Amino acid sequence: MSVKAIRPDYHGDMKDSVDKFHGQQLLAIGWDQHLMYATPLCVPVPPQMPFGALVGQVLPALFGQHPQFAQIDWTRVQWLRAGQPFEPDADASLADNGLAHKSVLRFRTPELAGLYGVGF
Repeated sequence: MSVKAIRPDYHGDMKDSVDKFHGQQLLAIGWDQHLMYATPLCVPVPPQMPFGALVGQVLPALFGQHPQFAQIDWTRVQWLRAGQPFEPDADASLADNGLAHKSVLRFRTPELAGLYGVGF
């Protein structure tokens, strides 16, 4: 995000740059149309983590409390990286899947419309 400083000679220190996360990177993950989670959840993850491990280990910890999470058919999930559809490689790392520090990853589950069919 760009910042417009009051003084032209201002040079701020980014407090959330990747070097401050000890080998981790921030990844924002959102489940579209499931508003029990109103905004993406931001988690630190290692860039070398396989995408399959993100799905198998991280997502259950983040979204597993949702009553429909166990019903997800992961073969039908639609993935969005920075708002654009993409097909992740489960065996490749997050970095190799194009997920860098502060990337936004969203997933859609078309067969699940949220509780009561209204996204909640």
